[in-house]
Amino acid sequence: MNIQNSAHALRGSAGLEKVELAFREALQTAFGPLDWLPEADGAIHRFHIPGDRKGHRNGWYVLHMDGIASGAFGSWKASGAWRIWSSREPTDPQEAELIRQRIAQAREQREADRAQQQMSAASHAQCDWSNGHSAHAGHPYLVRKRILPGRLRQLGDALMVPLYADGCLCNLQRIMPDGAKRFLSGGRLKGTYSPIGKLLAGQPLYVCEGWATGATIHAETGSPVACAMTADNLLEAGRQLQRDYPDNPLIVAGDDDRKTEAAGKGNPGRNAANKAAAALGCHLVLPPFPNNAPLELSDFNDLASWRNAQ
Repeated sequence: MNIQNSAHALRGSAGLEKVELAFREALQTAFGPLDWLPEADGAIHRFHIPGDRKGHRNGWYVLHMDGIASGAFGSWKASGAWRIWSSREPTDPQEAELIRQRIAQAREQREADRAQQQMSAASHAQCDWSNGHSAHAGHPYLVRKRILPGRLRQLGDALMVPLYADGCLCNLQRIMPDGAKRFLSGGRLKGTYSPIGKLLAGQPLYVCEGWATGATIHAETGSPVACAMTADNLLEAGRQLQRDYPDNPLIVAGDDDRKTEAAGKGNPGRNAANKAAAALGCHLVLPPFPNNAPLELSDFNDLASWRNAQ
């Protein structure tokens, strides 16, 4: 976190507008152009971040006007990332203490808002899961990925991948026929996973990114798999699994984003897998791509599908 300072103290009704404009400038520096002014009422507000999907409000802010004008803002998409802003540097211990208190209050408001969002998404997930039916093996996504539906459910033309934490269904990933994937807005992701297969005592347990990758690993090894859904969640899902199943050896099955690496943009899948395996103290496996495998292939499902098509 860092404090961004404008040049002068801003007070009075005209000063209020200046505060709002200065605070909006800080928001725009972080997120892009905004066509509204923030409210300086000390309450947490959510807003649409330019570039996000329509209807999503991943941005949040809180702004205080009394005393020294100060506030905080961040994005739910950037886990843990937020910033503190003030109209100027505090001039005495009382103002410094006021800002410190507001930082603590913003943190509490932010976490309360997050908890409320997650509870609402969990309720939505449980309702959709109950209203769905067993996924059809002929769903275009499953056919294209050459995998069976397992315990997935379907609502309309959307596949539903359940995400659990502490034994509770708390989110869904919806997969459309064209492969588009969406989590429930505001739903918990950190530390969640979608299980495939039955876990036996002492049996190796794989943790990977996507559900199709997990289904392929399970089909080829017979071992249970936990799908963390994203590279960023591999480590937290792995930690949750080690807490829940300490007697089952954990194996990180990473993606290998060779195409982005070849383009000079790094290899986020492999980097995240390496980081997770090192932090968890467990084994790591990556897809054994042969030299003639197209660079577009990045995970175990890609490799299996390509081989089956030869």
